[in-house]
Amino acid sequence: MNNRTFAMIKPDAVRNGYMGKILDRIIEADFKILGAKLIRMTKAQAEGFYAIHRERPFFQELTTFMSSGKAMVLALEKENAVSAWRDTIGATNPAEAVDGTIRKDFATSLGENAVHGADSDENAAIEIGFFFTNSELISNE
Repeated sequence: MNNRTFAMIKPDAVRNGYMGKILDRIIEADFKILGAKLIRMTKAQAEGFYAIHRERPFFQELTTFMSSGKAMVLALEKENAVSAWRDTIGATNPAEAVDGTIRKDFATSLGENAVHGADSDENAAIEIGFFFTNSELISNE
């Protein structure tokens, strides 16, 4: 079954010149790109997007980082999209990520780990809806 996931190329990866290489990985992994935007989140947008982490000690650092520069948000489609994207990006901590994954190749630290991926189909829908309207998503069929 084809389904959707949300992906983000974070400010560290954009700043380090990896956006094109990461987009290549997305295409090579046979994801269909339904929507893509280059954005710069405000601090308030970052706080809204990461509201689930509001009580965590890293929340302020995370939202400051995520609003520090340009990022690319993407809506992707593929069979088992959420798990396929998480396999493609690797472990949250790049030191623990498998060779050949995006985080292993492009992340610099646990805090600046190059990409974001939704962790469930439900959260993927919520996250896609945070950045995209339905009319901005283009089906490849």
